[in-house]
Amino acid sequence: MILADNIHKFYGDLHVLKGVNLHIKKGEIVSIVGASGAGKTTLLQILGTLDRPEKGNDSGLTINNFEIEHLSSRELSRFRNKHIGFIFQFHQLLPEFTALENICIPAFIQNQPKAAAENRAHQLLEFLGLEHRASHKPAELSGGEQQRIAVARALINNPAVIFADEPSGNLDSESAENLHQLFFRLRNEFDQTFVIVTHNEELANMADRKLTMVDGEII
Repeated sequence: MILADNIHKFYGDLHVLKGVNLHIKKGEIVSIVGASGAGKTTLLQILGTLDRPEKGNDSGLTINNFEIEHLSSRELSRFRNKHIGFIFQFHQLLPEFTALENICIPAFIQNQPKAAAENRAHQLLEFLGLEHRASHKPAELSGGEQQRIAVARALINNPAVIFADEPSGNLDSESAENLHQLFFRLRNEFDQTFVIVTHNEELANMADRKLTMVDGEII
C-alpha cells in the first residue's frame, strides 16, 4: 500500500526528515508518535502528497502502486483527490454548507454526478448514524458530530488510505473514544488503511503498529 524509502526533508538548513523508511500494508492502522518537532507532521504531509521529499538520495515513495515522484503537480492533485483522504484536528468543514454538502465536496472536485455523490454521502451518513443531521450546518453540530462528518468527507471517494493528524485532539474524552472506535470499525468492515499522527496514547496503543519518531527518524 505505502512504501517509503530513504525519505529526507530540509527546510533551509534544518534537516527535518533523515532517511525515513516505512512500509504500510492495506487494511493496517499505523500510529506515529513522538515529541513536538520530531518530524511527524512533515512525514504525514509527504506521505499524503501535500509536500514532496528531497530529490535524489535513492529515495522513493509508492502509494497504491503509483510512484509518486514521477507525477506532475496536476497528476498529483488528481491522485490525491482519488486515492487519499484526510482528517485533521480541526474538522475544516465549510460553515456555509450543510453536512451533506461538506461531505460531497471531494466528489464534486472529481466531477462525479451530483446524484451519485449525494447518494454516497447519504450512505456514509447512515453508516455513521448521522443521517438525521444531513441538512444541518457545522455550527448546529457537536464537536464529535463535526469530526464524524469530516470522516465521511474523507471517505466519499473511497480512498486507498486515510491520513489523520491529531484527529481527536480537539474532542472531549467520550467523543474521542467514539472516533477511535470508528476507525477500527471502518478497517474491519471496509479494509480501510489509516496512518494516524497522535499524542493520544490510548489511540496510539490501539493501532496495529505504533511508530515512534525522534529527531526526524523512526526508531
